[in-house]
Amino acid sequence: MNIKEQLLDLKPYQPGKPIEEVKREYGLEKIVKLASNENPYGCSDNAKEAVKNSLDSFAIYPDGYATELREKLAKHLDVEGTQLLFGNGSDDVIHIIAAALLAPGKNTVMAHPSFSQYKHNAIIEGAEVREVELIDGHHDLDGMLAQIDENTEIVWVCSPNNPTGVYVNSEKLHAFLKQVPSHVLVIMDEAYYEFAVDEQDYPDTVSLLNDYPNLLILRTFSKAYGLGGLRVGYAIGNRDFINKIEPVRQPFNSNRVGQLAAAAALDDQDFITAYVEKNKKGLQQFYTFCKENNLAYYPSFGNFILINFEQPGDDVFHYLLERGFIVRSGNALGFPTSVRITVGTEEQNSELIALLTEMLKNQKN
Repeated sequence: MNIKEQLLDLKPYQPGKPIEEVKREYGLEKIVKLASNENPYGCSDNAKEAVKNSLDSFAIYPDGYATELREKLAKHLDVEGTQLLFGNGSDDVIHIIAAALLAPGKNTVMAHPSFSQYKHNAIIEGAEVREVELIDGHHDLDGMLAQIDENTEIVWVCSPNNPTGVYVNSEKLHAFLKQVPSHVLVIMDEAYYEFAVDEQDYPDTVSLLNDYPNLLILRTFSKAYGLGGLRVGYAIGNRDFINKIEPVRQPFNSNRVGQLAAAAALDDQDFITAYVEKNKKGLQQFYTFCKENNLAYYPSFGNFILINFEQPGDDVFHYLLERGFIVRSGNALGFPTSVRITVGTEEQNSELIALLTEMLKNQKN
């Protein structure tokens, strides 16, 4: 069998260790997972009730067009239903877009470090990847513009960026979009939108769609909505473009339970508001810890924080793992001396910070 040459050195996505595996390996009773930017408070009761009410429908294929969710989300966003594309999480939508646009001889531009799946899917399609280094955690938009040529198909902008947590403000985005050639698709990946939207200079990207037909927005129900296990992500964009790439989407790529839960969760915006406020307080716990210990960090507008411990991130990761906390080493994220920590509950944050404080104290002695 002749597998694509570009796949031979490509590694599959490596998720964090499952909780049960960590329990067995280290003989622990309690594990706190703060590695994948999941909602530590779970999801809305509305979503739970919708799932309970769906128990008798598992034998039936889902609505391939996600009609109920599409209509409700379109109203929530004030867009047309035909402007939406649904996927099995945002990862699936990224795969759909890459498969539709990228090929050998084409290229795609992205920041580095940023979300790994942009590059991963481009490599699968045989396209050239052009990475532009971040500047103080921010996208170097001028540097990205300089990489665009007649063969560029997609420019990826992750805002807030994973793993640094910073966003592209409205002024910079407007200036950037005005200079991007019309044949290039600009994707604003707003997986952490809910955590940044209240910032005065965070761009209202949906309102820009009429001015920029080459703009596409990605969002998800996996983060703030707490539905990561049900895998519902979506794109918002130009109706004609969405219609053209729809054939790439697999039939029934968003499951029935996920559609129902996401539609129900939309009705409970109080849950989102409350979580965002708790997340802000949690970030302050980490900011205080960093300042007290002279540790560098990026002020985050996601539900995570990247902290530079000035030592191998893998070492900090293993130290915490042995004590029942799963975080994400920055080694795999392009920040080898850092650790990315999901903001947990107040109690979880306090316990983790106490462990880190003890670790740093012991290292000084």
